[in-house]
This record gives sequence, structure tokens and C-alpha cells, in this order.
Amino acid sequence: MAYAATAGGVNVAATDAPGVLALQRAMVWLVGASGAIVFIEPSPYEIATLLATVTFFATGLRLRLVLMPLLLMLILLNVGYTISAIPLFEQTEVVSWIATSWYMAVTVVFFAMVISEDTEARLDMLRRGLVVGAMIASLLAIAGYFHLVPGGNDLLTLYGRARGTFKDPNVLGAFLILPALFALQSVVSDKLAKAFRNVIAFGIMSLAILLAFSRAAWGGLVLTSAFMLALMVLTSRTNAQRSRIVIMAIVAAVLGLALITVLLSLDATAEMFKQRASFDQSYDEGRFGRFGRHILGAEMALDLPFGIGPLQFHRYFPEDTHNSYLNAFMSGGWLSGVCYPALVFTTVIIGFRHIFIRVPWQRAYLAVFSAFLGTVGESFVIDTDHWRHFWMMLGAVWGMIAAAQADKTKARCD
Repeated sequence: MAYAATAGGVNVAATDAPGVLALQRAMVWLVGASGAIVFIEPSPYEIATLLATVTFFATGLRLRLVLMPLLLMLILLNVGYTISAIPLFEQTEVVSWIATSWYMAVTVVFFAMVISEDTEARLDMLRRGLVVGAMIASLLAIAGYFHLVPGGNDLLTLYGRARGTFKDPNVLGAFLILPALFALQSVVSDKLAKAFRNVIAFGIMSLAILLAFSRAAWGGLVLTSAFMLALMVLTSRTNAQRSRIVIMAIVAAVLGLALITVLLSLDATAEMFKQRASFDQSYDEGRFGRFGRHILGAEMALDLPFGIGPLQFHRYFPEDTHNSYLNAFMSGGWLSGVCYPALVFTTVIIGFRHIFIRVPWQRAYLAVFSAFLGTVGESFVIDTDHWRHFWMMLGAVWGMIAAAQADKTKARCD
């Protein structure tokens, strides 16, 4: 709380009292930390987000003009979902799905509005909260996998894979990527003591990702880490900074390979790793496999302007879409099918344009944008459209973009 009251921030309203700033920043931390506990409904994340929304609207929150395209695309996306779901409203799960989609849209706008002001300090609090939550989820996932908690195997694992405080190991792995990137940034750029603490944090989170046995999370961690580190090298101000990033990245890679080697010496872990690392998975192959369904579903989508409605794809095929872009077409018809990729790839394009803008929160931006881009790619092979952390990152990216625009306008006026 003392940090929250005194941390420096950019574009803070002059009328904000220290106590109000402290409360706002503390709520951002709470939302970040609670994001890792989502195995119950309603989850602590929903409760914390609701409390934060009420707090911010009571103490001051502005919708900047630059966020209006975001708001419009989110509304159109969910209007499409709602229209397609009208014939299915007698199904409770469909109504719940629609309500969740509208709720996710609200959280996007909320995060964008929150991060667009007092940006540096609020991002730092979000980072701290995410890392704390990720450490809790990771430690519980590891403890469950190695049977260190009595009775924890059923609660903290699923089908022999670590899931920690999540319902699904795949979502655990995906969630941990952003906090892991934050820890990795500290490893390659902060002073020795802080870097060492984050080496431990990064190792724990990486181990949890490995034990989740999610191929997408494995690839996501490697690719987003490489992408973020490359951006950090390109945006570094000195050659010494660049050299340290490269050297520490090599050291981290060597240590990661050593960790994998040790784990593969355990028979059960080696067998699961071999099974999950194989690209020869039965549910991916064949006419009705993952990729076959993508083709057949796309052909259906062209003939169905209103789609088939949310949660109906499995009635036509053996499994769900496992493709968020196809799911938008099938669940919300052409309106949602156009708006969802438009929303995602507009964010990606604008996001790339802001990579090299010198702002105090540039380091955090690189981590969030890299993790967001990884999830965008993952959305081609898995349904991410109700992942809370995905919408949080989307809102945060727009909030940082809005803050950068405001900072640029202020610099011109000065």
C-alpha cells in the first residue's frame, strides 16, 4: 500500500489525492493476483474485477476517444453472438455463454480505461499482482503433480497433467506465459539481487508450464520469450544493455534445457512428455480431426449468415471448433465472424506500430504485447475466446496505446 501511494506515474490527474491513487493501484494489484484462481464459479477474479470496476467508477475513470473503435467492435461482436443465440435461449448454458461474452467485453474496456491513466504505476502493480498469482498457481500445480499435497492430485492435476488453480492444464500454461515474461525481463535487465529472485520465479513458472504438458504453452513460452527479447535488444539504449540481454538469454536457455533433461530422467514424466510432444495425435487427424473440422466448419460458415449459435458446434462434429476465429463465425454468424478477427488483428497492427515509441512503460508494453501476440497465434488451434487473461491483455494493450497517444499530444502542446 505504501508503494501504491508513492509510486511515480505518468498522466495522473492532478486532482487525484494520494489516498485515491493508493486505492486504485491496490485494486489493480488485486485483480492481477486473483486472475490465477479461476477453478470455481464465480471466481475470485470476477469478484475482484467487479470491486475494482466499482472503485474506479466511484473515484474517476475516463473513456478516451481513441478507445471508441475498440468499444464499437466489442459491441458488434457480442450483438452478433446474441442474435445467433436467440433461438437457443431456453438452454441455460447458452445464456451463460452470452453473459460471459458480454462480461469479457466489459473487462476489456475497463482495463483499457484503467491503463490509459497513471499508466506506469498501474502497469507495475498489475505486473506484481500477476507474478504473485502465477507463483501461487505454479507452486500448487507442481505440488499436485509430484503428490506433495495430500489429496491434491485430484484437485490440482487432470489426466496426469498439472492444472493448479485452473480447470484446464492448457489454460494454466497459457496464463503463466505473461508473468513468466515479466520475470524474464527482470532476469536480463535488473540488478543482481532482483534478477536472481526472478530467476527462481521464472524457473518455477517454466516448470509449471512444462508439467501442464500443453504443446501450445510450450511453444508459446519459447516463441514469445524469443520475440520479446529480440524487441528488448532492438529497443535498448546502449550496447551494454544489448550484450547483457543476449548473454542472459543464452544462460536462461541452457538452464531450461538442463531442467528438461532432469525431468525427463523421471519415467512417468518422460512418457507423458513423449506422448504430448508428438504431432501424431488422434484428435488432430482425419476428416473430423481438429484441422479437418476447421475446413468443414469454414465451409458451413459461408452458408450460414447467422451461424449455428454458441456451444452448438459439437452437435455437428465430434468436438468443439478449437479455433477462435472459426468459433466466432459459427457462434455469431457473419457479424461476429468479421468483427472478432477485425478486433484481434487491428490490435496487432496498431500494437506493432507502438513497439518503438519511447514511453516510460515501454518494457511492460513489450511483455504484454508479446504474450498477447502468442495468444493470437494460439487462437488458431484452441478456443481462447473466453480466456480471462486474453481479454485482460487486449484491454491493457489498448490502454497503453491510448496513454502513448495522450503522452504524444501532451508533448506537442508543451
